[in-house]
Formats: sequence, C-alpha cells, structure tokens
Amino acid sequence: MKAAALAVGLAMSTALTAFTYQTADALERGGTLNFARYDGSKLVDPIYADRNPDIWMVGSLFSTLLETDPDSGELVGSLAENYEVAADGKTITLTLRDGLKFSDGSALTGDDVIFSLDRARNPDLGPWSGLLSAISDVSADGNTVTVTLENPDPALLSMLATFNTAIVSKKAFEAAPGETDQDKSAAIFAAGGPGVGSGPFFLSGFEQGASMSFSANPHYWKLGEDGKPLPYVDGVEFQVIPDDATRVLKLTAGEVDIAEFIPFSRVSELDADPAINMYLFPSTRIIYSPINTRETRADGSPNPLADKRVRQALNYATHKDALIQLILQGAGKPMSSPVMSSATRLAVDMSPLYGFDLEKAKALIEEAGLEPGTEITLTTLAGSADDATIFAALQQMWQPLGITLVAEQVDGATRGAKNRSGEFDIHTYGWVDDVNDPSQVTGWLGYYPTRKAVGTGWNNAEFNGLYEASSTEMDPEKRADQYRQMQEIYAEAAPLLFMYETPFAVAVSGKVDGYIQTPLGNNIFENVSLER
Repeated sequence: MKAAALAVGLAMSTALTAFTYQTADALERGGTLNFARYDGSKLVDPIYADRNPDIWMVGSLFSTLLETDPDSGELVGSLAENYEVAADGKTITLTLRDGLKFSDGSALTGDDVIFSLDRARNPDLGPWSGLLSAISDVSADGNTVTVTLENPDPALLSMLATFNTAIVSKKAFEAAPGETDQDKSAAIFAAGGPGVGSGPFFLSGFEQGASMSFSANPHYWKLGEDGKPLPYVDGVEFQVIPDDATRVLKLTAGEVDIAEFIPFSRVSELDADPAINMYLFPSTRIIYSPINTRETRADGSPNPLADKRVRQALNYATHKDALIQLILQGAGKPMSSPVMSSATRLAVDMSPLYGFDLEKAKALIEEAGLEPGTEITLTTLAGSADDATIFAALQQMWQPLGITLVAEQVDGATRGAKNRSGEFDIHTYGWVDDVNDPSQVTGWLGYYPTRKAVGTGWNNAEFNGLYEASSTEMDPEKRADQYRQMQEIYAEAAPLLFMYETPFAVAVSGKVDGYIQTPLGNNIFENVSLER
C-alpha cells in the first residue's frame, strides 16, 4: 500500500490499522530482515523499558496474556486463550493455552505469570507499576490464572495486553547473576540467548548504540498462514543509524530492507520508487504545546495566558493545515480530540477543533484586553528543524493579534525541567500512547494530580472528578460519556495549543511483506516474509 492510500487510512483509523497478509501460497520462509533504526535500545525488559526504542521491541521478545487484534482493535487472547471478568469487576480469570513454552523450550506456567505480574506491579521496581495499582493478588491453579482487584478497573484488561505485563521466565530470571532485580535484568539483556521470553524472537546479539540481533523462537505458539509456527524469517538484524539521510541511502542501495522515521520531505520521492513501499502507518502520535495557565509567571509577573480567551485566540489564530504542509509535507491532519489522537479509544471527533479563524481570534484578544506588543515566549528544542519551523510560523500567524512571540531554545532535559517547574509560557511537546486505552494520555494531559495537567497548571475540579469516576466505571457506555464530557471541558479551556497528528513514516523494500507498525509504535515482525 503506497503513501496516498495510507493517508486515507490515517483519516479513517479508529484504533489499530488493519493490513491483509499475503496468502499461504505466496509465503516464503527463511532469510534475515535488515532494519535501520533511528535510535538503539538500551534495555528491552517489560518493566524497565521506558524509552520508545525499548518499548517498541518488547513485543518481539516477550508475549502478553492478551493482545490487541490488528484488524478489529479489540482485545483477544494471546498466552491466555480466553478470559472472563466477574460481574463486580473485581476478578479476572484467564485460561492459559496448553503447551506454552519459552524460547529455550522450557514450559511456561502459572507460576511464571504470578512472578511476572507481581514484578510488574511492584512500585519499587519499574516506572509502570501504577498502571496495575488495582491488582491486590495474582494466583494460579494449573492453567487457570486469577487476578484479584481492590476495585474495578476498566483499563486493566488493556494493561494485560501492554508491554509491561509481558511474561518472563521465573526460572531464567532468578538464575541470572546479580543481587538486585535491576542487576539480573541487565545481565540477561547483556548475555542474550533464548530462555527468558516467549515472543516470536529471542535476543541473540547486542552492541550498545550500534546493532541488535533477533533470532526466531522455534517454540513460538502462533501458527502462520502455512500452518507452521511463526515467524517466517530466521531473524532480524537492526542497525542503529541516527542520520535520516543515511537510513534512506542504505535502503535505496539495498543494504537494509526497512528504514523507520523517514523525513516527511522524502516521502513523495520514496513513494515514487517502484522498488519501495512508502507506508504512513496510522499512529497515536500528537504534536501539541502546553500553555502555562497559572495566574502568574515563574518570575511573579501577571500571566496573560491565564485568561482562557487568550488561549482560545491563539488556537484560532494557528493555521493547523499550514503547519502540516510546512512540517509534514501534508502527511498528517489536525488534532480532532483535545486530549488524544483520533486513533485512541473513546476519542471524540470535534473537528474542526479550533479551525483557523483570525477574526474570532482578534475578537477574543480584544475582549480579554490583551495589550498590543504583549511578549510570549515559545520554548523549543535546540537543533530541531521542526521546532524552528513551528516558531517561525506561529510568530507570523500571531502577529496580527498584537503578540510578540520570542524563541527560547533549550535541550530536552531543560525543557522537561521547565515543564515540571512551570517556568515557561508555551513549549513544544508530543505524545504517543503506550497502552490501548485513553486513561493514560487523558491522565497525563488533563488530570491535575498526575503531572499538573502536563505541566500547564490547569486544575479543573469537574474534569478531575470525571477522570476519577471513569477509573472504576465498568459500564462501557457510561465510561464513554465520561470521556466525552472530559474532552468537551478540555477543549473549551484550551490549556494546550492543539496542533496535529502525525503518522509513522516507514519505507519498506518491495521484497518485504507483512510488516506493520501499530498506532502505539510497536514493530510487528512475526508476520514478515522476504522474497528471495
């Protein structure tokens, strides 16, 4: 599927994009897939992975109890062939498939599930334990696993399909050298080899910052279209190539089969190459700018952005389609929900969300009494071409409002520190969902106790109450209504500059079939086959 067709798919996507794999008659097995990455992994462990380059690799090495169906976007069985939720929502019973094995051939049992989920929900270990805070106990009797909750949690099933709850081998982990859990995890990753995971591949080689190798797991439980165990390829070789131009050059030269994060300026060129399939995979990636809503700035001076009419005016004066043309070469679309991507569950389509309306923006500025020449600072990432383009465009777009926009260029760590302290006016930011549920992104962007509503300082009691109520609401219709209300409240308050959604741009050799990148960013290699 070429870029133009996938752009249509981006507009239509509601959860996970669907792709049709090749027929069994056309399948070829064997060969090694060569993949050019923009960044390398540091530690691919379900509970410690906290960077996208780590998170997006977990599913290739580890399997979860449940997974998201790539066609329907619904939760289906994975290691667990079925599951049942009790009427009160406080017990989940899962039945493991018969004959499950780790990549070294050892049996995967209920004890491994207990070990993995207890490890994942331990607040003293990885950063994702809070996603499982509702769990009070995990037990197993043969192939039956019971997860007991302190209170109903409508997102818990989605968490059982998320990277941090992937199942690891208790025996292999405990046998690893090291005094602490972190030591053992690092030792396992450094050593590689089969044993700790049950995904379609196991880690067979690693050189920090340069390369990584996956080998096919001969004991993987899933079957391919030909009735034989997946994956189709013998392995995947990853090359870490941070430079965009070099990744593209290696692809066009035939040195790699797939190159990720293609610059949008190169999409049309690669789409025209008959030897390459240029994919724009629908994503949950949104680009937005938090606005400081506090009454005063960090220096104690009055904050003009505390007035929601000013924030609304900035949104109306921002020509999102123009930004998309300038930065994405048209390969994107304006945000349609104020707190999530259109591919996130329960997203409400509010498009046009602050469609360009300069006259309305001017009227709001006049109503708010904003003095002409008011200075607002946009904090951007130094060295980011996209941020530089955003600043130049906004400076011009907001000039008719009497606003003087000035740039402050900082590194990523400084931008994060400013966000946490509130020492900013507006700054560039972005987000990709980690879980297939709206609770994570909505909690991050709007729920004040999580992170002061993505650092904006916006604190709305009604929004906070709806979010808290939604965290235990098991009725799907009631929960959807709660999320609808939250999105309406957030849109009206405008604590963000709502900008655009971007797809994942991946260029793939015509010799490759079956590769997808999900809207969460995960790379799916188990269905890949190579024409040889």
